[in-house]
Formats: sequence, structure tokens, C-alpha cells
Amino acid sequence: MSKQTKLLLILAVFLAAYFLPFHHPRMQSAILEAFYMLQEYAREHVLFCLVPALFIAGAISNFLSSQAVMKYLGPDSPKVTAYGVGAVSGAILAVCSCTVLPLFMGIYKRGAGLGPAIAFLYSGPAINVLAIILSARVLGWQIGLARAIGAVLFSVVIGLIMALLFRGEEQERAKGLLMPEGEGEPRRTLGQTTLYFLVLVLILVFAAWGKPAEKAGLWYAVYSIKWYLVIGLLVALALILKAWFTREELSAWVDSTWDFSIKILPLLFGGVLVAGFLMGRPGVDTGIIPAKYISMVVGGNGLLANFTASIVGAFMYFATLTEVPIVQGLLGSGMGQGPALALLLAGPALSLPNMLVINSVLGFKKTFTYVSLVVIMATLTGMIFGALVG
Repeated sequence: MSKQTKLLLILAVFLAAYFLPFHHPRMQSAILEAFYMLQEYAREHVLFCLVPALFIAGAISNFLSSQAVMKYLGPDSPKVTAYGVGAVSGAILAVCSCTVLPLFMGIYKRGAGLGPAIAFLYSGPAINVLAIILSARVLGWQIGLARAIGAVLFSVVIGLIMALLFRGEEQERAKGLLMPEGEGEPRRTLGQTTLYFLVLVLILVFAAWGKPAEKAGLWYAVYSIKWYLVIGLLVALALILKAWFTREELSAWVDSTWDFSIKILPLLFGGVLVAGFLMGRPGVDTGIIPAKYISMVVGGNGLLANFTASIVGAFMYFATLTEVPIVQGLLGSGMGQGPALALLLAGPALSLPNMLVINSVLGFKKTFTYVSLVVIMATLTGMIFGALVG
């Protein structure tokens, strides 16, 4: 951090401490809400979602060859393969906008092209099968279907646009990635490596498995036994590590996981605090921005309503599945069908903590472009959908 940056930071803190009306009840509730949201995030997402994702990212960095990543997700891979793998692999995980970040960092730094990596980044939190089914049941089959189609198309289209806009930079990056890395012959067979990653992914999937709204069906059956599955998978992982990995490899894995952690966690925690201060937890009107002002402008199907829904969704943090009851409440308060879809397409895939971490990986220009594309496409899709069902 440069001296100028430190000076600006000190000045900003001083001005905030001097001028902010801390005596105002709204300000006090917003500050408290920021820490409530951080506590909720720590309790519900860090141990069972983010930690497994960090270990997977560390494993990708150490045990997944860059040649394999570039073969299926690289900038020169066939587009159908690259974007198909990016979108489908992200959708299988069904994680929130923060949990997907270590995995995105892992594959991007290992050689994935910008477009397929972006497809993975968007699809992970957006193409959640259970959330789409819940959307159709609670909000109507039209919104559920539109959300499913929109999320799949968004992941591919946004990835393609990003790859096109930054193709020059990506070509330079690809040249560096193609340099010899001295990876040598792998110690494990392809089947052993595949089984190792499969066990890691299944631990993440089942540990992060959310509680369905109804106590019936396949999803609830899996939820009721998920910890037995996780324990069984942890035992299997321990046996795999003992049989196929050396002490030095395990130490390198832990070091890579720690490296991802110190890069991501401070930004995530800071972003969650700011998001909680600005808008509060979803469904709780205690942020500095009153919910009534937002609900006033999301009625109808105009440009402002859809754009506001997209922006609010982009900056809020939604835990997996929480967006559905929130949109249900907003629809009951007069929200239009179009803005509801816009929020569902922008909200789960983005959040302020998510943007901060993406910026640390891609830089401001690419991050701004990605966020803008999500917001613009969500806005336009919401307007079209609202006009069709209105």
C-alpha cells in the first residue's frame, strides 16, 4: 500500500468519524446489522461452504495439471467444450456467490480462459437446480422457467463477450501459461486423481446442502442424511490421502489453501460488513438504505424498476435459496414480474464481497465489465419477460 493510499484511508476514516451521525437510530441499526450479517455469514457459510472450497482451490493449484485445464477450459479449446464444461461444472456445485470464488481463482490461475472461467463463475451460484425448482413452485412456473433459461444463457453469453473484449490480454496471458512448468510425470493415475477431486467436490456439495422449504422429496431426504454422507466422504478422503499422497504434497496443499485464504477472506469479510451496513440482511429492514425506498421503484416493468432490481440484487449478499422467499415478499408488496426475474438473475451470482475478490484477481476493468454485463442483461431480460407476462 502506497503512502498516498494510506493517507487517503486515514483521511476517509477521520471524515467518517467526524461527520457521520452515529446518534441517529438508523445509523446505529445499520452498524449493528453489519456485524449481524458478518456473524450469520461466519456461522452458516465459512466452515461448511468456504473452507471446503478453499481446499479444492488449493488442490487445483497443486494436483491438477495446467495442461488438463487448458485442454478443456483454455482459450484455444473448442468453444462448445470449454463453455459447456465451465457452465455445467459450475452448476453442479450449486454454491453461493462467495463460495465459488476460490474455485474460480484456482481454475483461472491454472490456465482456464477468461470466457470459460467467467461462465463457471456465473453458473456456480446462478444455475442452482434446487433454487430454480423452488422458484417455479413458489413464484410461478413462468419465473422458474425464465430463470433457468436466462441463467444458462447468461453464463455462456457473458463469458463469450468477456473473451471477445479482452482477447488481446488473454492471448498474452496464454503465452505465459504455455511456458514449461516442470510438472513432470504425475505420481497418480488419472482415475486416482479423478476420485480424489470427486470426493472433495462431494464434500462441498453435501456440506453446503441447504434445507428445502418442504420436508418431503429427494432434496429433503438428502438434507436429512447429509452429515452422514460428509463423514463417510471425509473417511474416504483420509484413506486416499494416506495411500496416494506424500507428506510433502500434503504440506504444499495446505500452503496453497492458506495462500488462497489470506487473499480471499479479508476481502469477503470486509465486503459482507459493507453490504450489511448498506442494505442489511435479506428480509431485514435495518440497513442504512431503507427498504421502502427500494420497494417504491421496483413496481411495474419500466427500465428504472428493472435496473434498480438488478443493481440491488448485484450488491446484496444472498445465501443459497434465500432469494426466493425475499422475491416472494417483494412481489406481495407490488414488485413487478420483470424486476423479480432481474433480481433473480443478478442477485445470486453477484454480491459486494464477490466483486471485491474478483477485482483482486481480474483487475478493475474486467470486473467492472463483468458486473455491468450481468446488470445490463438482467435488466433487459426482466423488461422482456415483464412485457410478455404482463
